[in-house]
Amino acid sequence: MDRRQFMKAGGFVTVSAATVGLPGCGGSSASTGPDTPPASGSSYKFPQSVASGDPKPDGIMLWTRVVPSSADDVTTSSSASNFSVRVLVTEADNAAALGSNTALSGTTVVDTTIPVLAEFDNTVRHKVTGLSAGKTYYYQFVAGDVRSKVGRFKTAPAKDADVAQLKFAFLSCQDWSINHWGAYSDLAGQSLDFIIHLGDYIYETVGEAFQTGAVETRHTALSLPNGTFKNGVSGAKYATTLADYRYLYKQYRTDSRLQAVHERFAFVAVWDDHEFSDDCWNDAETYSNGSYNATGGDNNHQTTRRRSANQAWFEFMPADIYFNNTTPDGYFNIRIYRELQFGKLAHLVMTDERLYRSDHIIPEAAPNPATGAAIGSIGSRYMAPETTLLAIEAQKMAGAKAVGLDELVFTSILGQVQRDWWKDTMKNSTATWKLWGNEVSLLKMGVDGTNAIATLLALQAVPTLASGIQTALASTGGNAAIAAVVVTALTAGASQATAGAAGMALATADAMGTSLPAAGVDAGLSSADAAIAAAAYMAAKAAAAGGLAAQVAAGAQTIAFGMIKPDVVAKKANSNFIPANLKAGLAPFFTKFVINADQWDGYNAERKLLMKHLKDNSIKNVVALTGDIHAFYAGTVHDDYNGTGGGTPVMVDLVTAGVSSDSFFSYLKDAVGSLSASLATLVYYPLTVPVTGLGDVVLNVNLLDYTLGKAAPTAASLAESLRVQLRGALAAKGVPETQLDGFTTTVLTGLQAAPAFTGQLLPLAGQLSSLNSNPWLKLANTDAQGYAVVTLTTAGLSCEFRQVNKLVGGNAPSASTLVAKTTTATVSKDVAAVTVSGS
Repeated sequence: MDRRQFMKAGGFVTVSAATVGLPGCGGSSASTGPDTPPASGSSYKFPQSVASGDPKPDGIMLWTRVVPSSADDVTTSSSASNFSVRVLVTEADNAAALGSNTALSGTTVVDTTIPVLAEFDNTVRHKVTGLSAGKTYYYQFVAGDVRSKVGRFKTAPAKDADVAQLKFAFLSCQDWSINHWGAYSDLAGQSLDFIIHLGDYIYETVGEAFQTGAVETRHTALSLPNGTFKNGVSGAKYATTLADYRYLYKQYRTDSRLQAVHERFAFVAVWDDHEFSDDCWNDAETYSNGSYNATGGDNNHQTTRRRSANQAWFEFMPADIYFNNTTPDGYFNIRIYRELQFGKLAHLVMTDERLYRSDHIIPEAAPNPATGAAIGSIGSRYMAPETTLLAIEAQKMAGAKAVGLDELVFTSILGQVQRDWWKDTMKNSTATWKLWGNEVSLLKMGVDGTNAIATLLALQAVPTLASGIQTALASTGGNAAIAAVVVTALTAGASQATAGAAGMALATADAMGTSLPAAGVDAGLSSADAAIAAAAYMAAKAAAAGGLAAQVAAGAQTIAFGMIKPDVVAKKANSNFIPANLKAGLAPFFTKFVINADQWDGYNAERKLLMKHLKDNSIKNVVALTGDIHAFYAGTVHDDYNGTGGGTPVMVDLVTAGVSSDSFFSYLKDAVGSLSASLATLVYYPLTVPVTGLGDVVLNVNLLDYTLGKAAPTAASLAESLRVQLRGALAAKGVPETQLDGFTTTVLTGLQAAPAFTGQLLPLAGQLSSLNSNPWLKLANTDAQGYAVVTLTTAGLSCEFRQVNKLVGGNAPSASTLVAKTTTATVSKDVAAVTVSGS
């Protein structure tokens, strides 16, 4: 086999060994010849700059793309010819030249010539070995007289090295077509050892609904070379061909801020779904629901498209992985799961959670019991009924076992081979910290629909109950406590006479110091209703210092949550407190839901198996670093979330929001209406804020965080949670950036005094928080963009979640105001727990 054929079979990777101290003696496994003549002259350019990846103690993967200067930066090269370029590496300090085209100075440890092949879109992937551990190097490519920008990387410490500290960032979800990439400007200024990218480096769709909001002006509209219209009629297209996927990587990589980060730090990258297709599994897309028959559902499989996505990712990511574009083995021609070690301190395990995963437990094509139509994404991947999910998972596992297959073959994210590798790697690791580069969150994120609906109905009843108490004051001599008893009795169905008698009976008992509930029973109330009446009486009485309005409110809330909520919880759709016109619509939601079954929540059995493995083998200090869901989360992963008390915490999951992708909150806000308008308050509350000189500003208050389990707010903290959204809204109305922060503070201060804010919104957030839906969640910020920075020592891990502000006049915020908020999650050695500050 000749050398060129070897490069093709091996994924066109060339290799050279550094020779420390001997200038120009680095050698290469590739050779040049007639088909790869040396580049000469000045007619070349490096439109996507340079990059490095997968730092080892002795090596690195280097990357660039070089084309004739006449070629467009992102389309196919205008020349189909091959040529060769030089790559230089030095350990001399070239910090002053970093990111510039200045000639690399100092003694080189690598100076070799490598081929550039048009069939791989003129990308270069060159592996350097023989380097020193824990050292910073600088590198540059040279094509004729043209130099690339200078890049930098740091090799990993020796595997047996005692490492005092590691500092790295992890990030994901950088949609070109929405919001801004200012986070990369902030990231480039950090002092880091490396960067972990958890996927959604590109988005395969162009013009999709979630990509049509505000975007920075420097990100021009994308236009796929080929593309396929989604559903055949929409203006949105999705990448289909190799040319489409290559185009996206090339266009994304033209952003100078992303280039600057690649130039400064080595990446350790994996993909998630959008590098191929949204919520994909194997080679299947989920844009359409697929088909369904007696054996179950199945999505549309697109093997050629999957192979194209694999190749483009390999061509443009500086990852030291296996890829073979000549193999006939379908789409399993690439392996991206791998491990890297950083001394005795950290072992990084990167997984692939798309290529080997099985179909979603509930197929999208499964018929909706109510309509017979395909259930679709809502009900299968999102807001999936937990009991149905677990039952179908159990059926699939039993079916696999019955025919002698791996029990999880139809219910796995990792697949058996990768799962066994993960288990062995974790068990055999001798590093203090086991870090898991994990694409989709391990944290359970659910909501009890029954409890949530009952809470919302009780809240909605408070104004009506308050009005009733206000009316009853006329017949009770203005006594709010007695009026609360009257309304309690009437709400329970008692007659006016019985209600009045009960009010007087409780007041008399109170004066005499006897039992209030007993007095209510003697007046004709049931024991349960008498207990609620007594509670309402005492609540109104206790609020007397706050005035009559406070007494009325206290009594109304006690009735709502003492009578209405428990009745709805017990009787569900049969409760008389549910309006007749809402019963049918709400009936399907009186159950527990998994919010996102595309995450590990949808593959519960495999998650339990992995956590059991960690627990049974006393594997401690495991922390997952996660992306995908466009939100900041921190919490503990349990061995069995459905077990007694929610199970035992085994490890920690830290989840970063997207760099630019629209937030999880924004997606759910747009989707909840299609479920039920009655449930919208679980996600958001529309709030109109009049602003002097600007008119009304409409905010969508994020209540999803409280529904998920965020601690009940104060008026000040609830107002502060609106700062980033309000600042962005004021910027959109033309407020100059220099005035934004002060203006925002003034509006938020005034908002806290608004009756609707303190009297309606604040109690609502508090009640949703009291659902205690996911007590293992210690941080939930579902409406954010940004990234995370980890500082790791032997004693503990500290993670800064850096949330960025929104667009200002079509641009990313300036450097001084770019970062809106920093929240810190801390994990101590040997303790599966996380504490959060600054939230």
